[in-house]
Amino acid sequence: MMEGCEWDDETGDVNGYDQHGYDGEDFIVLDTKTWTWVAAQQQAVVIKQEWDKDKARIEDLKNYLTNECPDWLKKFVNYGRSSLMRTDLPTVSLLQKTPSSRVTCHATGFYPNRAMMFWRKDGEELHEDVDNGEILPNHDGSFQISADLQLPSDDWGKYDCVFQLSGVKEDIVTKLDKREIKTNYVNPMNTVIPIIAIIAALVLLGLAVIGYKKYRGRKSTCETSPENSSELAEELNPEPT
Repeated sequence: MMEGCEWDDETGDVNGYDQHGYDGEDFIVLDTKTWTWVAAQQQAVVIKQEWDKDKARIEDLKNYLTNECPDWLKKFVNYGRSSLMRTDLPTVSLLQKTPSSRVTCHATGFYPNRAMMFWRKDGEELHEDVDNGEILPNHDGSFQISADLQLPSDDWGKYDCVFQLSGVKEDIVTKLDKREIKTNYVNPMNTVIPIIAIIAALVLLGLAVIGYKKYRGRKSTCETSPENSSELAEELNPEPT
């Protein structure tokens, strides 16, 4: 059994319902326009006839669904207005994994979860080459959503991403601009060139060290040769004349 009411706070319309099911299927339903019961199954026809005769019960249901239930609903909405009527705008970003991959429009941090996101071209919503994601929860109670766009071959300025949040009149529109796209992609050449430069520097440093050692070795040999030693001894100890 499901019994309750719905209230539109903008139009003031109230809709009540009283529905009964059996074994996963509708069985008998109250029509709140005629205030009579509708048998959804052949087996419910006899019950419909009996309940239609119970005018007192129908009047009680009518009073509850059109007066008491909406009054309680309005009170609950008022008590929880700070959370139920809360609206948080998102942060919207354009993301791309590689220069040839799809462009993702990503919105996060919004509340409530009644939101829509789509891509447009020249002001008209796109349905082809677009992959719309589901609304997902964040750990802080807010929500996120994304929409992927196949890389356009024509003017990127014709495209924009639109985010709409229930309760907020103005849409958040993000133009497709290459300068605004965020990515973690790193060009392999940007890492190869510095590595080559480092290797070359190490090789040059190694050659310099080897050359210096050879130079020191040759100089030491030259300074300690026998010829130089005998000449120096004659100069220091001249023979008597």
